[in-house]
Amino acid sequence: MNDTAIITAVHRDRYEMSLGTEILYGRLKKAAFYYMEKSASEPVRFPTVGDRVEIMQNTDGDSMILSVLERKSVFMRLNATQGLPDQAVAANFDYVFITMSLNKDFHMSKLERYLTVTGQSGGTPVILLTKADLMPEREDILAQIASLAPDIAVHCVSSYTGEGLSGLERYLAPGNTIVLLGSSGVGKSSLVNILTGAEWMKTGGIRETDAQGRHTTTFRQMFPVPEKIMLPDGSIINGGAHIIDTPGIRKLVMGDVSESAEGESGIETAFADIEELTAQCRFADCGHRSEPGCAVKAALENGTLDMRHWKTYLALQKEEEYAKKRKQVLMKKAQKARRQR
Repeated sequence: MNDTAIITAVHRDRYEMSLGTEILYGRLKKAAFYYMEKSASEPVRFPTVGDRVEIMQNTDGDSMILSVLERKSVFMRLNATQGLPDQAVAANFDYVFITMSLNKDFHMSKLERYLTVTGQSGGTPVILLTKADLMPEREDILAQIASLAPDIAVHCVSSYTGEGLSGLERYLAPGNTIVLLGSSGVGKSSLVNILTGAEWMKTGGIRETDAQGRHTTTFRQMFPVPEKIMLPDGSIINGGAHIIDTPGIRKLVMGDVSESAEGESGIETAFADIEELTAQCRFADCGHRSEPGCAVKAALENGTLDMRHWKTYLALQKEEEYAKKRKQVLMKKAQKARRQR
């Protein structure tokens, strides 16, 4: 009888897994993944951190991973290798900590991108503004976020002083899984070390030349959060969840949305204001250029719609459409290969 394990780390073609309290290592069964990929009508689902997988245990070596079970949430990003399906970054999480540093890392366009991708992942977004000890004046940033995402929780935190960390307790309950999303050097690894009570991850300092953090995480990994967490200020909060740390992402390019629990476009959530404007245009197929009665054009002209916000929306729309077309091409190739077998 086969067992069900959880992927806790990905090391190239080898996977670390948990089976109850036992730690195992496994590799993919080629016939179930690579050979099947050539004949399947849909792209084969490859494992990532957080996935529940069916395995065949091997007491003398690496176990065999047979399949990936259904996901309740997943992060997909465009595969850099031409002709290959989108990559799953993490799966089966409840919350997404969108992590941005207050010292020069914060940009509204980047936040809009993260909110869009999170919106289609199936997880609940939470905005973490790290290194709060370096930026005591943050009212302008908070005002910008409130105007963009008034219903999303925002926490200003510092892994150095402990500021704001107690506010994360509500997400750290047993049974919850959290994935950290953000660029290199924003403090994700420091946060993991604080919340897990162990030096799991190496941390880098701040480069004096540009105030950017040094990249530290090199692979995806899941960590257990203890039931009691001692913060840098000496206070104690409750835990019990799991945290998935991911390597810093220079630019998160949108993948196809169909792998998410709801299959919804995150654009509809992150750009609800623009979606509402487009619905007010006189023509249903309005291109928002020179058509009469265009609500978007009118909003841009009177200043109620920010041009930067609009351009980000257009860019993400193109990425989403490209991801959909790319998946269709891959599916057609797989179907053709299957007919030729």
